[in-house]
Amino acid sequence: MTNSIISPVEQSGVTQNLSENFILTTLDDLSNWAKMSSLYPMMFGTACCFMEFMAAYASRFDLERFGMIPRATPRQADLLITAGTITMKYAPNLVRLYEQMAEPKYVIAMGACTITGGMFSVDSPSAVRGVDKLIPVDVYIPGCPPRPEAVIDAIIKLRKKIANESIQERQQTQQTHRFYSIRHQMKAITPVLDGQYLRSSTREAPPQEIALGIGLEPVPQKGRGVYSTA
Repeated sequence: MTNSIISPVEQSGVTQNLSENFILTTLDDLSNWAKMSSLYPMMFGTACCFMEFMAAYASRFDLERFGMIPRATPRQADLLITAGTITMKYAPNLVRLYEQMAEPKYVIAMGACTITGGMFSVDSPSAVRGVDKLIPVDVYIPGCPPRPEAVIDAIIKLRKKIANESIQERQQTQQTHRFYSIRHQMKAITPVLDGQYLRSSTREAPPQEIALGIGLEPVPQKGRGVYSTA
């Protein structure tokens, strides 16, 4: 005969301890939580937007509180923030860095120059009019340049996007083609604007008809037609 009660009325201590030490979740939620809590951006910047990206890691904003540790190699990074202007000469290098990143990987286009070409979209012969022509972009940050608060807002939006992902739908959202880094086939030609036109005879002295019309008299000097009013 034991002194203990076999079926006590109060709540069992074993069940209570188990409920405090076990978490019930799904594989999608666990995977998404791990991805969104440890985004490793690559240290990549080509223009002034990178200064604002660096300021986001300063003590005032402290971007590392989101678990974002910048990495110097694409092999260890899963987030690419294109901070700055992308030129056609640099485009193959950008695509190569993106291809070297492991899946799953994400891209944030930071600044007007990266999204549409910015102030270089009108007359620049080398600026890429949108980095999404080269690599897929998840979040866009408008501005010239965007402030660190905008970078933090983009990170929060990317975390929400990652939280809604599903492992079963990964094949549907995966890239349908690959981007290859190939050398351009453009032919090198002699430059047209080489500055020599500033040394032409018409630049150093006006044509004879104009000089006679405004009353200038030619003064020979070392074989050149220099005109003077004296």
